[in-house]
Amino acid sequence: MMKKLTTNYDEGMWKGAPSSSFGKAKDLRMNETEAEKLLWEKLKNNQLGGFKFRRQHPISLYIADFYCHKLKLIIEIDGEYHFRKEQIPKDEERTKVLEFNGVNVIRFSNDEVLNSLEKVLNEIEKYFPKD
Repeated sequence: MMKKLTTNYDEGMWKGAPSSSFGKAKDLRMNETEAEKLLWEKLKNNQLGGFKFRRQHPISLYIADFYCHKLKLIIEIDGEYHFRKEQIPKDEERTKVLEFNGVNVIRFSNDEVLNSLEKVLNEIEKYFPKD
């Protein structure tokens, strides 16, 4: 008889994400926006501060655009639909749920990433530990 394994999602990297999220995340990685591509070029391979970021990472009920487990930081890149009246409260609720799980969430618009990448990177670096 096999013993049932239990997982502590509170400290886990996926915080109880449903298995269906992983296939969706893979699809999103294959269809990233221009802003996501540009930011990923600066985040991948531990380039920013030596921290490992993952893209389209399932966490809780959501898929984060970018996630650094060590920093407990989610970076969201918002396209036009995020500014629609009906989407704003959904994004606010999403942020509350993720923050309740002990994760910080920062948001940037596509335009910010495409037109002010250095400013975006500087904002992300504010979440790095102070030595």
